Amino acid sequence: MIKKEMIAMLLAGGQGSRLGVLTANMAKPAVAFGGKYRIIDFPLSNCINSGVDTVGVLTQYQPLRLNAHIGVGVSWDLDRNEGGVTVLPPYEKSQNTDWYTGTANAIFQNLAYMESYHPDYVLILSGDHIYKMDYELMLGYHKAKGADVTIATMAVPMEEAPRFGIVVTDEESRITEFQEKPAQPKSNLASMGIYIFSWKALKESLTALQDVPGCDFGKHIIPYCHEKGERIFSYEFSGYWKDVGTLSSYWEANMELVDLVPVFNLYEEFWKIYTHFSAKPPQYISAEAHVERSILAEGSEIYGQVIHSVIGPNVTIGKGAVVRDSIIMEECVIEDGAQLDRVILADGARIGAGSVVGTGDYAESTFDKKVYASDLTVIGEGSVIPAGVTVGRNVAIWGETEPADYPDGRLESGGHVIKGGSRA
Repeated sequence: MIKKEMIAMLLAGGQGSRLGVLTANMAKPAVAFGGKYRIIDFPLSNCINSGVDTVGVLTQYQPLRLNAHIGVGVSWDLDRNEGGVTVLPPYEKSQNTDWYTGTANAIFQNLAYMESYHPDYVLILSGDHIYKMDYELMLGYHKAKGADVTIATMAVPMEEAPRFGIVVTDEESRITEFQEKPAQPKSNLASMGIYIFSWKALKESLTALQDVPGCDFGKHIIPYCHEKGERIFSYEFSGYWKDVGTLSSYWEANMELVDLVPVFNLYEEFWKIYTHFSAKPPQYISAEAHVERSILAEGSEIYGQVIHSVIGPNVTIGKGAVVRDSIIMEECVIEDGAQLDRVILADGARIGAGSVVGTGDYAESTFDKKVYASDLTVIGEGSVIPAGVTVGRNVAIWGETEPADYPDGRLESGGHVIKGGSRA
């Protein structure tokens, strides 16, 4: 019998619709971050650094890229005969076959997987947060408190509290009240979506609520456990943690990596961030190039200027091109003389020679006002921008566009061209 003290269940099936065209072809946890990494690398690295060697990754939306990235877990030392990483998509059952309809429903559908390890504790994680956390310390806290459930929490500004699940605690950090995105929050302690459950409490609550539509931890499981009188405690985390669920927060988190004193350090020897590795040539910076406060991944070739930007693997930036305050993902090509300012360029996109992308004043989006609500210009995977055109701010582009898509050679701020990417 295989016996694991604590296993992790990593929820990685979300569409990430607030990232717009960046997640048109892939789940949010598979989106590039910090040049060479993918978002899911952070919780996976936290697991192995914390001594958690059994991880179930629950996938659903556009899982191909994510599954290929994870593989058998070699990059994270999670290729184990007993435990390791296992990808858990929804599957057809003899009855009640269904997609994952909520975070807790997804975990419930994998009860058999969890039971096979006879765990004492189950760690529930989200696959789309950027942070470093030692889950072993959280488990020690859970044991010391004699808790049934421990929720990782973080103090947030009171004005931001309505965006989160909020907990109210007593002097012993026991949670006395839980508010899901309250209009009038009673505290500023926000749930990070990271939970440790004692196995008995988790199994009982999941089974009891299995027929609840869209069963969710924050909306259903935690309130149920509270009503039952379970011992629920807050584990307050004081390190860096970022939910990169919007284009603005995603861009900000990347830009924080290239600050003069980065608030999130990718270079700590004692807490490495691991990722899928494939052999790439070294980066090349020509004599005429100028690079300032930027991250350049392997295989990048720089002939122009890169200022305060994050550049992914195998990116080419041509002569006379200027890239400023931008995120350029893997295998993009920016041709000679192009200029980019506050642009997010997804994998495999190409910017034609002399084009200017990200210019002018902000204008409200004509495509999706909830998703595109900043002065960032976002260009989807495999997109092509022709030579010599001008693209404004708060623009969404996805597909192989042509000069005819740019009346008078321009796409004004707030505009969009959506044709679908070349890799769709």
